[in-house]
Amino acid sequence: MYIGRFVVVAPDFGAYRVSSRSFPNRQIVARDGTLTVAPTPDAPENDNPYVSYNCVREGGDGVVVGNGSHVDPIAEKLDLGYPARDALASSLLALDYEKDDYDTPRVAGVVGEESYVGIVRRDALLVESVSEPTLVATYEEDEPTAIDFDGDDPDAIAQDAYDLDYEHAVCAAGVTYGGGDVDVGFYNGA
Repeated sequence: MYIGRFVVVAPDFGAYRVSSRSFPNRQIVARDGTLTVAPTPDAPENDNPYVSYNCVREGGDGVVVGNGSHVDPIAEKLDLGYPARDALASSLLALDYEKDDYDTPRVAGVVGEESYVGIVRRDALLVESVSEPTLVATYEEDEPTAIDFDGDDPDAIAQDAYDLDYEHAVCAAGVTYGGGDVDVGFYNGA
């Protein structure tokens, strides 16, 4: 089944996976603790604004995972002292779903002192507190749902997210959070 891009958020870890039929030539790169989805060197040139973005970024008392440009304003709001729920909800609402051919939802989560997962679709904005690993995806699985997933090593979390039984995996990121300490990892496939 193809569920598109997705996040998994738990109280002490998170994951993000790029799944794509249209733009598979992407990778995750680390830049000063932030993880960015970027084209691979052999990717064809394009002007699609949804292809490259930060997918993991620290902010305030947590770390944000998500599928687009909304990751940055969520992290910035956390830096300003917004509660995680408000930073997530206000940024998703302000940026809305992606205005592409599929009205692609935006998904994101905050892992930290307060952990939340959210999605903005054409028909809804959902933000929920998480106490167990929770998945939300751009397609099919577009409501927060508990998932059997665990991890304590960011690289292993990324690989486990990549290996989940959903179609068209491209790359994945993992993050752990404990007592204010954030550790990130990624997996760009075999």
